[in-house]
Amino acid sequence: MIRRATLLLAGVVIGASATGFLVSSDIPARAASDDSTYREMSLFGDVFERVRSQYVTPPDEEKMIQDAINGMLKGLDPHSSYMTAEESMEMRDESKGEFGGLGIEVTMEDEAVKVVAPIDDTPASEAGVLAGDKIIEIDGESVRGMTLNDAVDRMRGEVGEPIDITILRDGVTKPIEMTIKRGIIQVQSVKWRVENDDIGYIRLTTFMNEKLDESLEEAIKEIQAQVPEDKLKGYVLDLRLNPGGFLNQAVSVSDTFLDEGEVVSTRGRDERETRRFSAGPGDLTNGKPIVVLVNGGSASASEIVAGALHDLKRATLVGTRTFGKGSVQTIVPLGDQGSLRLTTALYYTPSGTSIQGTGIEPDIIVEQKLPEDLEGLIRPEGESALRGHIEGDQETDEGSGSVAYVPREPEDDVQLQYAIGLLEGTEKNDAFPADPRKAVEELQAKAHDQQAAKQPEKAMEDAN
Repeated sequence: MIRRATLLLAGVVIGASATGFLVSSDIPARAASDDSTYREMSLFGDVFERVRSQYVTPPDEEKMIQDAINGMLKGLDPHSSYMTAEESMEMRDESKGEFGGLGIEVTMEDEAVKVVAPIDDTPASEAGVLAGDKIIEIDGESVRGMTLNDAVDRMRGEVGEPIDITILRDGVTKPIEMTIKRGIIQVQSVKWRVENDDIGYIRLTTFMNEKLDESLEEAIKEIQAQVPEDKLKGYVLDLRLNPGGFLNQAVSVSDTFLDEGEVVSTRGRDERETRRFSAGPGDLTNGKPIVVLVNGGSASASEIVAGALHDLKRATLVGTRTFGKGSVQTIVPLGDQGSLRLTTALYYTPSGTSIQGTGIEPDIIVEQKLPEDLEGLIRPEGESALRGHIEGDQETDEGSGSVAYVPREPEDDVQLQYAIGLLEGTEKNDAFPADPRKAVEELQAKAHDQQAAKQPEKAMEDAN
């Protein structure tokens, strides 16, 4: 099975609290403002009946309805979709950290299955699948005309069975054909080690794991057990190539490194439904300096963590601009008919900044050089390049995203080595170390500026 929950920042229903999966009882009904909506629905019913009764061969009525729903949602944005009951169950299974498949995060673009990121140590990663690759054929069948769910269904199969995929890759003139054996994907969401005997390195690979915060806490304890407090110089938190996941895990991870402060807020169509999530006392790293690594593969929940630690001056961000997915998807159960994944809000960092379509620019920009065999093959990727994406209120022509690549060998990892240099003192920059005491002043000043900017608009509304 392929992970469909690409760039899913689950909120409101999934991951809106520490309880994990919450259940929405139903979909609120809303009366149509005029008769036109009812006429259009009647038209749909007429077309459905005509196809059902007169099409050249008896159609699959259930599939017709699912395709109609997917077509409606596809016109909204790239992250809204319908999931069957089976797909909804698979998504819940994935959150437990083990599933079968190739090990790739995917979305749909230009009628191709686009790889957002291969998951570490999976069949896809080992086969050489890269972020940005577009799968155009599965076992010899074109994906053109398929929904994302259709394509994913075709990539499912028994563990050990081979699958043939054909890929288009920027910079390569001919399609690339691969045969990959499906496997059991055990997602190790937290990886850690000690660098130079005095720096804790922690990499988070996904936020699609209900127990991510527990694993992170265990990693910190293991590092502290290996390195005495007086010798531990700080931590590197690596969020590169992490495409996101559950909102509650993003909040919990941020809280791990914070003593106080707002982590994130979500704002939907109704301003009265704004929700705020804050950190409680208890920084498990005891205030040690932190460097957060980000790149174009850092999306959604990763950006929440990066944005919170950045705005609250708890960490220094190093790397390149993040993906820029600042939207929240609510999972609405539809009984035994599956579930609806619907974009219902945008999220905002503690400074009140929406990163939708813009991403987060690091404090210190460090470009990762590509190896010669990949030069020109991996291009900058971001939310702003997705067709039909919601345009962010601070989006510019510059767009979001950057190259999403991390070398396998630490010694070749320029961004990691720079972060280690900051903590060791061999690299100097005014942005390091971050000073949480300055955060309050800056956030208050920004809030004042934002309020002042709204005053002319308010005066004009009053005048009207």
